[in-house]
Amino acid sequence: MSLYDIPVTTIDGAETTLAPFQRKVLLIVNVASKCGYTPQYTGLEALYRAQKDAGLVVLGFPCDQFGHQEPGADEAIAAFCSTTYDVTFPMFRKIEVNGAGAHPLWALLKSAAPGILGTEAIKWNFTKFLVSRDGGVVKRFSPSDTPESLTPDVLSLLSS
Repeated sequence: MSLYDIPVTTIDGAETTLAPFQRKVLLIVNVASKCGYTPQYTGLEALYRAQKDAGLVVLGFPCDQFGHQEPGADEAIAAFCSTTYDVTFPMFRKIEVNGAGAHPLWALLKSAAPGILGTEAIKWNFTKFLVSRDGGVVKRFSPSDTPESLTPDVLSLLSS
């Protein structure tokens, strides 16, 4: 099964897959509304707006597995992202990224791009995965890697 075949649910409840994003460069992020890294929404949105016409899509997946920092329902998360950070990139239903309930997309991402010392577990909110136009997981970024610091890697994939 490819990354594009995995079922996902948009934040407004529509069942879909990532197939609409084939041939795009993807930046897939586990997000949270009450995290110290939450201000990264600003950089993620700026990167998306600057590069979407070149083929970049940022995909946000809310997760409440780290310090109960995404406690709200999907509707509240969508409202927060829209009103506080003017997020226009696609957002998805809240998921789990670790453990037995980990979403299959995140299981694939973690397996394809393990973290430090080969560990697959996601350590915190705002872990980011960069995916090439052919669906290959190219790189994993830590929560402390700002969206601005990812720009050279994103631009490199967009130009290839």
